[in-house]
Amino acid sequence: MNDLIKQERHEGVLTLTFERPDKLNALNNSMYTQLGDLLLAADEDADVGVIILTGGAACFTSGNDLADFLQHPPTDLDSPAFRLMRVVINLQKPLIAAVCGAAIGIGTTLLLHCDQVLVTRNTRLRTPFVNLGLCPEFGASLLLPRLLGHARAARLLLWGDSLDGEAAVACGLANELFDDGAQCLAAAEHMARRLLALPQESLRQSRQLLKQTSMPELQATIRQENLLFIKRLQTPEAQAALNALLNRTIEKNPSTGTPS
Repeated sequence: MNDLIKQERHEGVLTLTFERPDKLNALNNSMYTQLGDLLLAADEDADVGVIILTGGAACFTSGNDLADFLQHPPTDLDSPAFRLMRVVINLQKPLIAAVCGAAIGIGTTLLLHCDQVLVTRNTRLRTPFVNLGLCPEFGASLLLPRLLGHARAARLLLWGDSLDGEAAVACGLANELFDDGAQCLAAAEHMARRLLALPQESLRQSRQLLKQTSMPELQATIRQENLLFIKRLQTPEAQAALNALLNRTIEKNPSTGTPS
């Protein structure tokens, strides 16, 4: 397996960067597995205090790699993407997302579980699950309405509308806005340093207190979403929508087959 996630360690900060620019950092099953393994290892590593997750200065992630997704769809709750979700929600150490450019599908829902989310002006958040005949995932059906209210959440989850970086900060999906990717990445590093300067055991315990009351409901919601997601994938309308999008993508860029 090629390493499509770069690791950089610097004085207690682990930065994980999606490294698949020719596919706009689209996530395949190998990347889900690798990211889950890296996060688990970081949680057990006493030399890691804070984790930064990014796709670099140009694009966070365009979501699932459609070709890989259709060839190797999730079939049970232990599938790589669903395993990653469990790892993320049980993470003990702070997770910062530096989001430059597009963050589609799971690229958006993942942000709901990060402690801080930094975005750029050209960031585009979008959750086109219904457009593809699927359903929300990663607890989005629970967390987005609580964060945004039902009407705004519906615009994202049902219509598949997008948000730019400024709108994401205004509605609380992100914390800080930056003009470009370099500023965003530097700010994430600075924020990580601030967290490292705090008493670490107190930080982790306080972080868990913020999450513990909603954890049972979140776990149950993610399980329900994932079971329905598996069923939706088998429906004719989902298969038709996904294959149509894949074909359009290949026609648009036949040299890479980059997903949307």
